[in-house]
Amino acid sequence: MSKVIPGRFTAQMDGSFVVFIIGMRVNKLWALHKWLPVAKAMNPMLQELYRNPELGFVDASFHLSWRGVTLIQYWKTFEQLEHYARHGATHLEAWRNFNKKVGTGGVVGIYHETYLIPEGNYECVYNNMPISGLAKAGRHVPAVGKRETASRRLGRDGEPAVPTPSNPA
Repeated sequence: MSKVIPGRFTAQMDGSFVVFIIGMRVNKLWALHKWLPVAKAMNPMLQELYRNPELGFVDASFHLSWRGVTLIQYWKTFEQLEHYARHGATHLEAWRNFNKKVGTGGVVGIYHETYLIPEGNYECVYNNMPISGLAKAGRHVPAVGKRETASRRLGRDGEPAVPTPSNPA
């Protein structure tokens, strides 16, 4: 279990970056022989990416649902992400196996979304949380001063600090 860090924090990223969301959804639970290999294919890819930081992969987090899994990945550039997708041996093997063994049969779905984030065009806050998400991919820094509010984290002025109730419950 990750250690909870008390207080308000945000993430600091240097330059632009990519958020890549990829996942699978089990559409026919009884077709274990079709969707289990798809689920098992992700771990070898992640191991390859963590072992080879020059590929541009920064970090990932898993999010489970009762029908599947979603990974949120952080990459340095879109070009590095695309290069891995088209040339990474482990990914190519998994991609080919999916197309050959599952294809468009409807048993298991896969999806991805790619977001190119220009420098300074993101904001996040972590209050009493372990270091995770963008703060794990970048730097975990206190959410104070110019980082205290969502608007300030986006470089805007004038938003007051978080209000404190005069009569807390």
